[in-house]
Amino acid sequence: MNEFLETLKIDMLKQMDVQMLNPLKLAYLGDAVYEAYIRTYIISKYTMTPNEMSKLAVKYVKASAQAKIVLFLQDELSEAEWTIVKRGRNQKSGSVPKNAILSDYKYATGFEALIGYLYLTGEKTRIYQIIGRAIEIIEMPEAQNQIKDQIKDQNTSTEET
Repeated sequence: MNEFLETLKIDMLKQMDVQMLNPLKLAYLGDAVYEAYIRTYIISKYTMTPNEMSKLAVKYVKASAQAKIVLFLQDELSEAEWTIVKRGRNQKSGSVPKNAILSDYKYATGFEALIGYLYLTGEKTRIYQIIGRAIEIIEMPEAQNQIKDQIKDQNTSTEET
């Protein structure tokens, strides 16, 4: 990333500047970064047509999947990482996709903000860990019941506050 910006004669953002960015900007970037890694994973693992790959990618990148991921990972994230997720989650967005539940969309925005933050701060190893765990979580059938319970608990607690 740094090399790319240098070729354009643009300075890399400092960590403090990244922390001060609007969380929706972090989510904007995080969405693209996460999708690129998921597409790379799918291309590397499966032999499919591009149409089939696009349909499979939805399983990993839709709002409900990202909400499940971030709630499942909550205990594995540092306090600073969870703060970024909450900042992203709490942002007012212009609209919610028609196929998404508002609470899922908010947590997905938080997850994407975290990925965007880690990308801009150059924390590649942490991105690899989180996205690797995300893939495991989505592909792990026994996680589904745990995740549903966590989402119910989170929805109850956010409605109360």
